[in-house]
Amino acid sequence: MTHLKVDDMAPIFSGLDQNGKKVSLSDFKGRKVVLYFYPQDDTPTCTIEACNLRDNYALLKKQGFTVLGISPDNERSHKKFAAKFHLPFTLIADPDHTIINKYGVWGEKQLFGREYMGVHRTTFLIDAHGMIRKVFEKPKSSTHTDEIIEAWKELK
Repeated sequence: MTHLKVDDMAPIFSGLDQNGKKVSLSDFKGRKVVLYFYPQDDTPTCTIEACNLRDNYALLKKQGFTVLGISPDNERSHKKFAAKFHLPFTLIADPDHTIINKYGVWGEKQLFGREYMGVHRTTFLIDAHGMIRKVFEKPKSSTHTDEIIEAWKELK
């Protein structure tokens, strides 16, 4: 799992979003960021998580959060995923795992006894100063927004 922990500075990164536009973490300086990593577009668990964030996007915005999703998929895949599920937030492509490796979310996984390498679903709450305030190493896909809101309340 990730080597990053609460009170670490969030690693700076840049990548291309679903529209081919360059996005950097520094673009969101002064804002709270929900940075969530997920294995693959349009897969069951990842879709449930994305749709939970979508369905509660207005609440997250009202709480002052910007939502950024990152996976190893390319921009074209992200564009299809965002359009299919009407995702209102930015998805960043990381096919070479540059950002994924900076955040330490690539590693060995197991499914039905089979071991393989992949992205560990992980969410980082980053404050307006760029500091990691919470790490969700196993977010609950269907209630992830509730986890985020509750965690932030506890931090105040």
